[in-house]
Amino acid sequence: MKFLGNKATVMPLMAITATLAFGVPQAGAQGLFDMLFGGGVKRAPQGEFPPPPPKHKPKAPAGAGGGVKISSPSYYTYKADRLVRIDFSALTAAPQPATPQDAAFVPSATGAAFRDAVASLGDYELYAEPDIAKALIAYYSANPDFIWVTGTSLNSRAQDAVRVLGEAASYGLTPADYTVEVPTAGTSTADANAQLKELVRFEMALSARVLRYAHDAQNGRVEPNRMTGYYDFPAKPLDLQGVLKTLAHTQEVRTYLESRHPQNAEYQALRVELESLQASAENEIVVDPKLLLKPGETSPELPKLLTLIARNLDDETGGAYGEVLSRLATSEVYDPELVPIIKAVQQKAGMKGDGVIGPRTVATLAGTSKADKLLKVEVALEELRWLPSDLGSPRVFINQPAFTASYIDNGEEKLKTRVVVGRTTNQTAFFYDQIKQVDFHPYWGVPQSIIVNEMLPRLRNDPGYLDRAGYEVTDSRGKRIPSSAVNWGAYGANIPYSVRQQPSEANALGELKILFPNKHAIYMHDTPQKSFFKQDMRALSHGCVRLQDPRGMAAAVLGTSVDDIAEKLKHGHSTENVTRTIPVYVAYFTAWPDLSGKVEYFGDVYDRDTRLKQALDATEAVRSPSS
Repeated sequence: MKFLGNKATVMPLMAITATLAFGVPQAGAQGLFDMLFGGGVKRAPQGEFPPPPPKHKPKAPAGAGGGVKISSPSYYTYKADRLVRIDFSALTAAPQPATPQDAAFVPSATGAAFRDAVASLGDYELYAEPDIAKALIAYYSANPDFIWVTGTSLNSRAQDAVRVLGEAASYGLTPADYTVEVPTAGTSTADANAQLKELVRFEMALSARVLRYAHDAQNGRVEPNRMTGYYDFPAKPLDLQGVLKTLAHTQEVRTYLESRHPQNAEYQALRVELESLQASAENEIVVDPKLLLKPGETSPELPKLLTLIARNLDDETGGAYGEVLSRLATSEVYDPELVPIIKAVQQKAGMKGDGVIGPRTVATLAGTSKADKLLKVEVALEELRWLPSDLGSPRVFINQPAFTASYIDNGEEKLKTRVVVGRTTNQTAFFYDQIKQVDFHPYWGVPQSIIVNEMLPRLRNDPGYLDRAGYEVTDSRGKRIPSSAVNWGAYGANIPYSVRQQPSEANALGELKILFPNKHAIYMHDTPQKSFFKQDMRALSHGCVRLQDPRGMAAAVLGTSVDDIAEKLKHGHSTENVTRTIPVYVAYFTAWPDLSGKVEYFGDVYDRDTRLKQALDATEAVRSPSS
């Protein structure tokens, strides 16, 4: 089937209906679904779906659930694990076994001193996370000896561990979370019992904080799936007893603890950026990064922006606008005379010159404040701990705040393309998976949420709409039935039918989609709505990731050429499996390094950095009373 090129005009509804009814792609459609469902179209084309509600909206039949909607995932108030007081009774009350429970345990010369010392732990108040408390008691029950003490002194392992914990801020962690009171040296022999009591308490405290550090370095301080249904990360198991066993038998404590952090170049680049930021001065002029100002509106932030513009005027811009800038330099009113200046600056920076001062314009003119950069980098370091330490090669990396997708192989970014991601009301999830297949001229299986929320209101009044618009309806047994034969008014949120759109130029997925099956029904795909890629803010879809260069990405993941993809597209609907292991990260980073290590900053389109900061604060609040 040969597909006709898009045209700018919108055909009348009768033409759309007649064309699709005969299975021929409609030449004027810019993605039938996008056109009919809105998708950023401000002036409704003829036949827009859903239509404006009638003045006297008919009531849905009884039991139909006329107002029922399928809700998007929500955000939760983050609840950090409460700390528990470690119960040392298993170490102090029960007699020690003649043979240690851990067959690998070999008692040292300090073993007897340790067994005497644990008797003093009965009144010791040490708090830790429940799994750490459990692991601590289990380890020392099976291995009744010191890790961090040799004789009556702290050993080199302890010294290295304390130093590493004290450097936590260099990883964007909070040093206070890992603070341990170090015993003073030089206690006299007469105070031997007191000294031993102090040493065993230090032993337990350091082990508890080392385990917290190892956990935080590998998994992060926040459990992301507790924050929102938009986050979906598998557990990263950590053998806490195994951590202590390893530390008890190695002198390379620093190497081991640092190895718990992600071992990828992106993490290291963010650490370098963090160190640089911590040593830098605050921006001289700080502009509210969330400023939104239209002509005629007023803001005290405007003179700051005008000062920055005046500083960076070139000869051409200065000749055209210098006088206006000088005259209105202190104006808090966005005067119409200033609009051409803002447009010129926006266009020079490669932005759409619309004259509206928003977060992207502010970031371009004023940069990002030091405080905002620090938060973005610390958040990015935390989020990287949720991902595998080795990100894999080749891989596909989608960064939602940057509105880009990259194909990276052997340390080289071989493809980078613009993307459209979900609107704030239909947000794209944050997760990772593995690419499985490419579908050419795909069918589009309409998600139940779209059927219920956006199609059903029209179908109640116009049940044959889907038949005319190129969609197939099937029942629970997979049998195809006419849309007009369904009593759509009888259903609410639970519809026992599936709907899919046939391959065509009007198909919402365009000419191909790239699948990595996941519970969020998110994938990469083409789109007929090409105009969206010209916009700076591209959070415009129902949640899937639209690619500006779908053929290039398909060629990359299939290990072939764009010409080969074009040839496959000549032969109608088909599917090809991806035979290599290619992880895909549908990620959300407002600070992210390019492959040269330069960190770039992006807007927090879904306000997720703020929510993560709240979760981190909740974690700190729980940990702060710990000893």
